[in-house]
Amino acid sequence: MLGNKVNIPLVDICTLSEHKEDIFMVSRFGSYLEKHQNLHLAHRHSFYHLVFFTKGGGFHTIDFTRFETQPNQIYFMVPGQVHGWNFEGEIDGYVVNFSPSFFQSFLLRSDYLDSFPFFNGIVHDSVINLEYPLSDKIKGLFEDIIHHNSQKAIFQDDIMRALLLQIFILVNQGSSNPKLQNIPSYNYTLLKTFQKLIEKHFTELKLPMEYANLLYVTPNHLNALCKEHLGIQAGEVIRNRIILEAKRQLINQQISITEISYLLNFKDNSYFSKFFKKQVGMTPEEFRKRTH
Repeated sequence: MLGNKVNIPLVDICTLSEHKEDIFMVSRFGSYLEKHQNLHLAHRHSFYHLVFFTKGGGFHTIDFTRFETQPNQIYFMVPGQVHGWNFEGEIDGYVVNFSPSFFQSFLLRSDYLDSFPFFNGIVHDSVINLEYPLSDKIKGLFEDIIHHNSQKAIFQDDIMRALLLQIFILVNQGSSNPKLQNIPSYNYTLLKTFQKLIEKHFTELKLPMEYANLLYVTPNHLNALCKEHLGIQAGEVIRNRIILEAKRQLINQQISITEISYLLNFKDNSYFSKFFKKQVGMTPEEFRKRTH
């Protein structure tokens, strides 16, 4: 597991708040951008982050995937993901940041947020364009959060948690992927567990067989499941996660490519470079130059 050796520019929630003990922050997005103008550069967060746009254009990137910005779009990010933006025109909306511990005292299941597809760390599940009237409901809930955040009331944090959960549930109901809805519950659980295992072990375990053993299924069954519901084989799911972490590391000029290959448990720099070029179509050096 990569652990705490990750050296990509990291933004902590305390950096974005006036009070270091804060584990929750909400703001209108326009004023947030004015206060934190440097955040347009690629960086990663140590906290959960979501933005709902009410106006504006341009684009933003999450884990090197580019999305056009438009009104009534909402995006969700989990700790560790890399993003930046290049907006055009007047931008506004709402932004919420909260630490991984924010819901722990409130929810019985510590992994409850993982049940929402947009919190699985897969970028194409995390950017959602909302239709009317759902967009108006979500806007109203953000306004409620802004209002209650300005009050010093009893159970204030719990009010924030309850309003956020309403947003998560409504967005999930209004944007669920029909393909995933039709997956039998056992297969869905198996896929989610596979993805969690990759997140935990991708630097040490790089073969489908190793994950199949942990899941008590055959490699063929795991491959068939991934092919049917994700459109790619299990090996590609694993390789994609390794490549994503390599890209995340490469945007930081202060860490060498040799160090990155070591962090990702490649036997040498040459093997890592060949692997990266085969998957991405360019060498790590070329990718680093292109992103700076």
